[in-house]
Amino acid sequence: MQSNSTSPQEYIDSLPEDRKSSVEKLRQVILNNLPEGFQEVMGYGMLGYVVPHQIYPDGYQCNPKLPLPFMNVASQKNFVSLYHMGIYANPDLLNWFSEEYSKRVNTKIDMGKSCIRFKKMDQIPFELIGELVRKISVEDWIFCYENNLKKVK
Repeated sequence: MQSNSTSPQEYIDSLPEDRKSSVEKLRQVILNNLPEGFQEVMGYGMLGYVVPHQIYPDGYQCNPKLPLPFMNVASQKNFVSLYHMGIYANPDLLNWFSEEYSKRVNTKIDMGKSCIRFKKMDQIPFELIGELVRKISVEDWIFCYENNLKKVK
Protein backbone atom coordinates (compact mmCIF):
# COMPACT_ATOMS: atom_id res chain seq x y z
CA MET A 1 0.00 0.00 0.00
CA GLN A 2 2.13 2.86 -1.26
CA SER A 3 1.09 6.36 -0.39
CA ASN A 4 1.24 9.40 -2.63
CA SER A 5 1.88 11.63 0.39
CA THR A 6 4.64 14.16 -0.09
CA SER A 7 5.53 14.69 3.58
CA PRO A 8 5.71 12.51 6.67
CA GLN A 9 2.92 14.44 8.38
CA GLU A 10 0.68 14.15 5.33
CA TYR A 11 1.36 10.39 5.39
CA ILE A 12 0.37 10.15 9.08
CA ASP A 13 -2.74 12.26 8.49
CA SER A 14 -3.83 9.97 5.64
CA LEU A 15 -3.80 6.80 7.78
CA PRO A 16 -6.92 5.10 9.11
CA GLU A 17 -7.78 6.16 12.66
CA ASP A 18 -6.86 2.75 14.11
CA ARG A 19 -3.27 3.14 12.80
CA LYS A 20 -2.62 6.87 13.14
CA SER A 21 -1.55 7.04 16.78
CA SER A 22 0.65 3.93 16.62
CA VAL A 23 2.46 5.01 13.47
CA GLU A 24 2.88 8.54 14.84
CA LYS A 25 4.30 7.13 18.08
CA LEU A 26 6.63 4.85 16.11
CA ARG A 27 7.75 7.84 14.05
CA GLN A 28 8.44 9.87 17.21
CA VAL A 29 10.42 7.00 18.78
CA ILE A 30 12.53 6.79 15.63
CA LEU A 31 13.08 10.55 15.43
CA ASN A 32 13.97 10.73 19.15
CA ASN A 33 16.56 7.97 18.78
CA LEU A 34 17.84 8.45 15.24
CA PRO A 35 21.59 9.08 15.24
CA GLU A 36 22.80 12.39 13.84
CA GLY A 37 23.13 12.48 10.07
CA PHE A 38 20.11 10.39 9.09
CA GLN A 39 17.26 12.32 7.50
CA GLU A 40 13.51 11.68 7.46
CA VAL A 41 11.97 11.60 3.96
CA MET A 42 9.11 10.08 2.06
CA GLY A 43 10.49 7.15 0.09
CA TYR A 44 8.79 4.32 -1.77
CA GLY A 45 5.45 5.65 -0.52
CA MET A 46 6.52 5.17 3.11
CA LEU A 47 8.16 7.11 5.91
CA GLY A 48 11.85 6.81 5.19
CA TYR A 49 15.10 7.40 7.05
CA VAL A 50 18.12 7.80 4.81
CA VAL A 51 21.72 8.91 4.59
CA PRO A 52 21.43 12.09 2.49
CA HIS A 53 23.62 12.77 -0.53
CA GLN A 54 25.43 15.53 1.39
CA ILE A 55 26.91 12.77 3.58
CA TYR A 56 27.00 9.89 1.07
CA PRO A 57 27.15 11.35 -2.46
CA ASP A 58 27.16 7.90 -4.12
CA GLY A 59 23.55 7.35 -3.09
CA TYR A 60 21.79 4.01 -3.36
CA GLN A 61 23.49 1.58 -5.73
CA CYS A 62 20.16 0.55 -7.32
CA ASN A 63 19.47 4.20 -8.18
CA PRO A 64 22.28 6.62 -7.28
CA LYS A 65 19.86 9.57 -7.60
CA LEU A 66 18.23 8.30 -4.40
CA PRO A 67 19.83 8.71 -0.97
CA LEU A 68 21.11 5.61 0.80
CA PRO A 69 18.08 4.01 2.53
CA PHE A 70 18.29 2.82 6.12
CA MET A 71 14.77 2.39 7.53
CA ASN A 72 11.16 2.72 6.44
CA VAL A 73 7.82 2.59 8.23
CA ALA A 74 4.62 1.67 6.41
CA SER A 75 1.02 1.02 7.25
CA GLN A 76 0.13 -2.03 5.16
CA LYS A 77 -3.29 -3.62 4.74
CA ASN A 78 -3.01 -6.01 7.71
CA PHE A 79 -0.06 -4.67 9.70
CA VAL A 80 2.44 -1.91 10.32
CA SER A 81 5.90 -2.64 8.95
CA LEU A 82 9.29 -1.47 10.08
CA TYR A 83 11.95 -2.05 7.45
CA HIS A 84 15.42 -1.88 8.97
CA MET A 85 18.25 -2.52 6.53
CA GLY A 86 20.75 -2.93 9.37
CA ILE A 87 18.97 -6.09 10.50
CA TYR A 88 19.19 -7.43 6.96
CA ALA A 89 22.87 -6.57 6.58
CA ASN A 90 24.20 -7.33 10.07
CA PRO A 91 23.59 -10.83 11.50
CA ASP A 92 24.76 -9.76 14.99
CA LEU A 93 22.15 -7.01 15.06
CA LEU A 94 19.48 -9.44 13.85
CA ASN A 95 20.38 -11.90 16.61
CA TRP A 96 20.34 -9.18 19.27
CA PHE A 97 16.96 -7.88 18.13
CA SER A 98 15.40 -11.36 17.90
CA GLU A 99 16.59 -12.28 21.40
CA GLU A 100 15.44 -8.99 22.92
CA TYR A 101 12.09 -9.21 21.16
CA SER A 102 11.41 -12.66 22.60
CA LYS A 103 12.25 -11.37 26.10
CA ARG A 104 9.97 -8.33 25.86
CA VAL A 105 7.01 -9.33 23.68
CA ASN A 106 4.61 -12.19 24.38
CA THR A 107 4.00 -13.00 20.71
CA LYS A 108 6.31 -14.66 18.21
CA ILE A 109 8.22 -12.22 16.03
CA ASP A 110 6.75 -11.81 12.53
CA MET A 111 9.69 -10.95 10.36
CA GLY A 112 11.04 -11.06 6.80
CA LYS A 113 14.60 -10.27 5.72
CA SER A 114 14.48 -6.63 6.79
CA CYS A 115 10.81 -6.28 7.63
CA ILE A 116 9.30 -6.52 11.10
CA ARG A 117 5.51 -6.76 10.95
CA PHE A 118 3.20 -5.65 13.76
CA LYS A 119 -0.38 -6.91 13.41
CA LYS A 120 -1.52 -5.68 16.83
CA MET A 121 -0.83 -2.03 17.45
CA ASP A 122 -0.77 -2.52 21.23
CA GLN A 123 2.13 -4.99 20.89
CA ILE A 124 4.64 -2.71 19.17
CA PRO A 125 7.73 -2.69 21.44
CA PHE A 126 8.44 1.03 21.16
CA GLU A 127 11.29 1.03 23.69
CA LEU A 128 13.02 -1.85 21.89
CA ILE A 129 12.58 -0.09 18.54
CA GLY A 130 14.22 2.99 20.05
CA GLU A 131 17.18 0.87 21.15
CA LEU A 132 17.41 -0.69 17.69
CA VAL A 133 17.43 2.72 16.02
CA ARG A 134 20.31 3.91 18.24
CA LYS A 135 22.48 0.85 17.48
CA ILE A 136 23.78 2.03 14.09
CA SER A 137 25.33 5.41 13.36
CA VAL A 138 25.48 6.88 9.85
CA GLU A 139 29.16 5.92 9.68
CA ASP A 140 28.41 2.35 10.83
CA TRP A 141 25.64 2.02 8.24
CA ILE A 142 27.80 3.30 5.37
CA PHE A 143 30.60 0.90 6.37
CA CYS A 144 28.18 -2.04 6.62
CA TYR A 145 26.49 -1.13 3.34
CA GLU A 146 29.76 -0.81 1.43
CA ASN A 147 31.13 -4.07 2.87
CA ASN A 148 28.00 -5.95 1.86
CA LEU A 149 28.03 -4.30 -1.57
CA LYS A 150 31.59 -5.50 -2.16
CA LYS A 151 30.51 -9.08 -1.37
CA VAL A 152 27.85 -8.89 -4.08
CA LYS A 153 30.13 -7.49 -6.79
